[in-house]
Amino acid sequence: MNMEFAERVRRVEPSATLAISNLSSELEAEGIDVVDLSVGAPDFPTPENIVQAGKDAIDAGHTSYTTSNGILQLREAIAEKLTNQGIDAKPSEIIVTPGGKMGLYEAINTLIGGGDEVVLLDPAWVSYEAMVKLAGGSLTRVDLSPYDFQLEPGLDDLADAVSDETKLLVVNSPSNPTGAVYSDAALEGVRDLAVEHDFAVISDEIYERITYGVEQTSLGSLEGMDDRTITLDGFSKAFSMTGWRLGYIHAPQPLIDEASKLHSHSVSCAVNFVQHAGVEALSSRTDDAVAEMREAFRARRDMLAELFADHGVDVPVGDGAFYMMVPVADDDQAWCETAIQEAHVATVPGSAFGAPGYARISYAASEKRLREAVERLAEHDLL
Repeated sequence: MNMEFAERVRRVEPSATLAISNLSSELEAEGIDVVDLSVGAPDFPTPENIVQAGKDAIDAGHTSYTTSNGILQLREAIAEKLTNQGIDAKPSEIIVTPGGKMGLYEAINTLIGGGDEVVLLDPAWVSYEAMVKLAGGSLTRVDLSPYDFQLEPGLDDLADAVSDETKLLVVNSPSNPTGAVYSDAALEGVRDLAVEHDFAVISDEIYERITYGVEQTSLGSLEGMDDRTITLDGFSKAFSMTGWRLGYIHAPQPLIDEASKLHSHSVSCAVNFVQHAGVEALSSRTDDAVAEMREAFRARRDMLAELFADHGVDVPVGDGAFYMMVPVADDDQAWCETAIQEAHVATVPGSAFGAPGYARISYAASEKRLREAVERLAEHDLL
């Protein structure tokens, strides 16, 4: 059969992150020891109280469908969390999704249609571009690499990029892939532009609990942003729940009403017992486990920065998440291929994020493995 595939799918490349991870798995299946620094998955177990809550929910029979937008208990807990961050949130304004990625997909596809302009801040997480293309939108990109990936010094560039034709801006702070945490002044600059040109903003805050010595500000808490901000968050990163697939979006009620249609006709609802585990994750009983992971990530970040400096590599150090953008060769794709094939270290090409000449590494790995990765790269003259 000669199949013709939809153009919107043909426009999209596979996830570069998952492609490298798959190659790493193939090499490991051949018996090769690969230090995999390509995937943003915490190397800690899910906190035991969350695991137990999931088990208890199964035992209690919470294995059927839930209301499409999520169980009320979880939406109330999320609303309370967001309110504590300065966002005026109601349970009715929240959709609980199977993973943060689905929430992002629903928000973009609810807002964006053929030709609508979406602005990205580069380097940007790989799936933003793909989701905009799938929705039929057009992309305008603002390069923050000249400013060590910080937004505040790049506000003039952003101002030049947006216009009254802009429909949506995506802001990710703390950032994947850079770890940058945007200043209040930067977010206020975003607010001023959004109000001036009347566009919406997705604030991707999936790493908001993973910051080092700085406080992350929620964009939706700023005056003038409550009716134009879609706040995206989830449980994968801070609670080491990547495989549980649980996230959410909060947005003005009219957008939630429309996005709920897409949600109900696609995934129906997030998994019932996982939602009950999410309620436990948001309780104060999990705070110590999150703090322990955060301090471990901070120590790894500092150690890596020192190791790269010892080899003469100046790496911009972010204040959040668990990623670094390492300056490599101009052909970062070839560099990453050499790194995994010869040094057996898996990284992701910076060009996949809109930052050619860099490689993204995840320091969600033990200090021993991180040291080994740097040693292998140095031995193969890749630093």
